[in-house]
Amino acid sequence: MRNALKNSRKALWGVAFLSVIVNLLMLTGPLYMLQVYDRVLASKSIPTLFALSILMVGLYSFMWFFEHCRSRVAARIGSELDEDLGRATFSTWMKQGLYGGASKRVRPLDDLGQLRSFFAGNGPIAIFDLPWIPIYILVIFLLHWTLGVIAIIGTIIILIAAIANEISTRKPLKDTTQFKSKSADYANRAHRNADALKAMGMEGHVRERWAGSHHQYSAANLKSTDRSGGFTSFSKSFRMMLQSGVLGAGAALAVFEIVTPGTMIAASIIMGRALAPVQSALGQWRGLTLARQAYSRLNQFFAVIPADEERLPLPDPEGFITVDQAFAAPPGASVPTLSGIHFELDPGQGLGIIGSAASGKSTLAKLLVGIWMPYNGYVRLDGATYTQWDPDHLGPHIGYLPQTVELLDGTIGENISRFYPHASPEQIILAAKRAGIHDMILKFPDGYDSYIGEGGLVLSGGQVQRIALARAIYGDPALVVLDEPNANLDTDGDAALTKAIADLRKREKTVIVITHRPSALAPLDMVLMLHQGKQVAFGKKEDVLKKIAPPRLQQQNKPFRISQGSGAKSFSATTN
Repeated sequence: MRNALKNSRKALWGVAFLSVIVNLLMLTGPLYMLQVYDRVLASKSIPTLFALSILMVGLYSFMWFFEHCRSRVAARIGSELDEDLGRATFSTWMKQGLYGGASKRVRPLDDLGQLRSFFAGNGPIAIFDLPWIPIYILVIFLLHWTLGVIAIIGTIIILIAAIANEISTRKPLKDTTQFKSKSADYANRAHRNADALKAMGMEGHVRERWAGSHHQYSAANLKSTDRSGGFTSFSKSFRMMLQSGVLGAGAALAVFEIVTPGTMIAASIIMGRALAPVQSALGQWRGLTLARQAYSRLNQFFAVIPADEERLPLPDPEGFITVDQAFAAPPGASVPTLSGIHFELDPGQGLGIIGSAASGKSTLAKLLVGIWMPYNGYVRLDGATYTQWDPDHLGPHIGYLPQTVELLDGTIGENISRFYPHASPEQIILAAKRAGIHDMILKFPDGYDSYIGEGGLVLSGGQVQRIALARAIYGDPALVVLDEPNANLDTDGDAALTKAIADLRKREKTVIVITHRPSALAPLDMVLMLHQGKQVAFGKKEDVLKKIAPPRLQQQNKPFRISQGSGAKSFSATTN
């Protein structure tokens, strides 16, 4: 964050320099009034009035020009900050998503938008105008010390109000941000599950739960708005009263002929201008506080999730997998979900991972594709740990079908091609054919150009899963990991999956399938069984299934339940 702001340092100095010119030109009005009252009215000289008026118009024109330049520079500071941090923030935010539900949810893109809005608005301008308060007061002192003392006392009172406003609104504004994020997250989750909530009559209960969360946000927002509005109203009224007070004091001095009437008018106008930055700062205080909180959160966010370091590119992987006494758990979890996992696979081998629910299968899948890292032991691809690979170089060589599949807004072809900007149609169609969905896609109105997203195709769970399978095998990756790939498939989809896995193995690709359904094991030659996070069995498929299946059921062509010691109940399969 500091580096990004350093890149805008010259522009900020430009805003500061333009603020000097603009604030100097702000004295045009008081000085014009002073000259009119003390020179023109006294001499009744129309040429003098004309000359002063021409000068006044010229100075105000320059003020308009420099004010316009200042606002444009400030807007570009916000835009440049967004450009410098936008991609890095998005990439780091994506890495936060890899940490699963255990990670602290933050909204860095919203925070970046808050910073951009602050810098592109009047916030920096109000800050650069604040140092001019003592200069304006000094000018009032030069007119008369009595008027200067009144200005100092009034300025101190308004500054105290500004400090009180900061202290009193700090916590309510922080609570407002937190409760707003919590309420929005809950509403989004409810929206994604609207069908289930409606069908089971949960909508009313969920709505009331959201209303409670939203009420907290509304109460905190109302509290901060009331306090900030109160101080803003006070400062505005007090500033006008003080400006009139200076006018009254100047009138008294003018009656005793201590100052001229022009001095009286000029002092009142300068007093109003001196306190205007404070009034503006109070108006921008909410934005300033939110921007400061966003800056702090972004700093913490980048510190917790640092950017990837550049790595020496390694040769394209062939698919050798080595898992050596790996211990792992989801980020933030204190209890390991995997303990002492160890096995090796060569290119062309197919491994089926089976086990009961919560036995650590999905955790192992994330280790095998480098999403999570073991906290003890190693997971290696072609002899290198995933920390040694350049993610951008490795990604195209890995195919991954997660347990929960969601396609992104775009065409079917774009989703299959992983949104590569220069993907060839031949590769997209080849991946679809290998996944067995080419004919299915051609039945859609626009084929591969059919749009998925708002206003686009409505796909079934099985169709989504089959398109995601094509995405996983796009580009001929060396390692393919499929987590419950047939959970939503019908008979045709199951057959296409089996054929795709067999084709991958035939082309010497390493395939790992996590499954509860026995049909997915048919094209595989190896089986790994997990139970309560531990490796129970690993080896040839026939040997492992024979070992863990009850002898009586080995002779029957029907489902059986795997048992391991006193534990288990893990996996349904058939003896054929």
